[in-house]
Amino acid sequence: MLRIGKLTDYATVLLAVLAQEPEQHRAATELAERTLLSSATVSKVLKELQRAGLVQSSRGSQGGYRLARDPDRITAAQILDVFEGPIAITECASGRSRCCIEEACGVGSAWQRVSAAVRHALEDVTLRQLAGLDQPVLRVSDLVTEMRAGLPR
Repeated sequence: MLRIGKLTDYATVLLAVLAQEPEQHRAATELAERTLLSSATVSKVLKELQRAGLVQSSRGSQGGYRLARDPDRITAAQILDVFEGPIAITECASGRSRCCIEEACGVGSAWQRVSAAVRHALEDVTLRQLAGLDQPVLRVSDLVTEMRAGLPR
């Protein structure tokens, strides 16, 4: 199963909060309260996001963290790269392959195409979309109810 790690998930949640008011600075403690994450986790994630250039920090009474650029210019792929590294479905799709059967393998090029398609899809999703700022929030429970009722979307 393909699955992102918890830190990537937490980073997306934090970035989504910052995307609601991209020009506003938010203290790490406020972000922890709003997201129900521990202060230590929030600080760790923000430090990595800052190192990657996705958030900026400033000191002082009006300081805190804010997005380094518009939510339309931050992609899901960029967020994943910070905590997961480049997306690669298989070893040979990573670009730094150490696979001992690569020369005899007949499926590597197909997996490389799959990896490229996943990467492309992640690059097409913006933080604005992840944060639900361009559409009404869609809840799984609402979808299930609609499906059971046979309501068209």
